[in-house]
Amino acid sequence: MEENVSQFSRLIENSDRIVFFSGAGISTESGIPDFRSPGGLWEKNRPIEFSEFLASEEARRESWRRKFAMDGVMTAATPNDGHKAIAELYKAGKVSAVVTQNIDGLHQLSGVDEKDVVELHGNTTYAKCLDCEERMSLEDVKEVFAENESLPQCRSCGGIVKTATISFGQSMPMAEMQRAEMEAIECDLFIAVGTSLVVYPAANIPIIARQHGADLVILNREETPLDPIATLTLNREIGETLRNVTKL
Repeated sequence: MEENVSQFSRLIENSDRIVFFSGAGISTESGIPDFRSPGGLWEKNRPIEFSEFLASEEARRESWRRKFAMDGVMTAATPNDGHKAIAELYKAGKVSAVVTQNIDGLHQLSGVDEKDVVELHGNTTYAKCLDCEERMSLEDVKEVFAENESLPQCRSCGGIVKTATISFGQSMPMAEMQRAEMEAIECDLFIAVGTSLVVYPAANIPIIARQHGADLVILNREETPLDPIATLTLNREIGETLRNVTKL
């Protein structure tokens, strides 16, 4: 195992353009639950489909109830050693982008510039209008919702306001997917951390990197379907491992 860690460190040292691809596993070390895991929130509460959110005011109310019930966990979370290690490599000029399936904004809080965080599933730290895409703060939404669970509306166009996340049945963001694929094509080292690599189309991105000649490292607590094509796989704790290989 230690030889694997040494190999990982050498791959990072010898690379010029790294792309990190992060999933829920990195954020669980900050206290954010993995909703997809057995016993997780999505097993206890059926996810609200995007079409249902659009069609039903009650579905929108339930969505906001769930959001505010979880808000304490999200707002209390801070970047852990894994996020910080990635940020340090980014500040050193080794990392061109962080592509993430997470919605918590912890990569930005750790010091990665917002322009270089590619959020495939959106961001839960703010809301936006589904029509004109104007942002709305969660504090403003909460103030409106506190009045008899009134639903927020866009101040500019009157459209439906939703957390800036991608819901079940909602289209993946085209620009973000294209940016992620381009980063995968251009990188020389692609590092997938804390992701099961079973959710498509996002799981295609490390495959694209490998097809274009990049080394692929998978750091995850459990095995993944893409392990056979990886240069290196490590089934270890994420924060501790990244701290060790980056010598922070």
